[in-house]
Amino acid sequence: MEIILKPIGIVHSPFAAPEGTPIQPAFASDAPGTVEIYPEYAAGLRDLDGFSHIVLLYFFHRSEGWRPLVRPFMEEVEHGVFATRAPRRPNPIGLSVVRLERVEGATLHIRGIDVVDGTPLLDIKPHVPDFEPGGDCRYGWIGEALRRDSRRTADDRFAREQHPEK
Repeated sequence: MEIILKPIGIVHSPFAAPEGTPIQPAFASDAPGTVEIYPEYAAGLRDLDGFSHIVLLYFFHRSEGWRPLVRPFMEEVEHGVFATRAPRRPNPIGLSVVRLERVEGATLHIRGIDVVDGTPLLDIKPHVPDFEPGGDCRYGWIGEALRRDSRRTADDRFAREQHPEK
């Protein structure tokens, strides 16, 4: 089976490199951004302005390769890649829930962006908390890391792993 994904737009953010980029949208609440939707997809934005938050699905275009074990931000030990939100994945797809401030033509003005400028956008979905399961959630190793670690921006660990000469 062959799967082909085509970007529908591009995400613009104030972050030029992974280093210093917030590691999750919750740590980027004031970070402004825009999402430029390509003209052939612009009609799909109709009625999106009625939502306060949207889910962005994007391609980790700066990620090279993947490993089954990664050392994620806020942690000094390795975990299975599927127990993390690390960018080095078999299919380097990321997601962020961001605040939608307004829609102007084919441009979305957002807040809470946690991606590098120029990230290819794969899809947009409205964020509807009532559609998500609630109740008691377990956070695995991340719960302890959140209590222990105050880092909220990316360091250069994935660049070092991809290019050890750095």
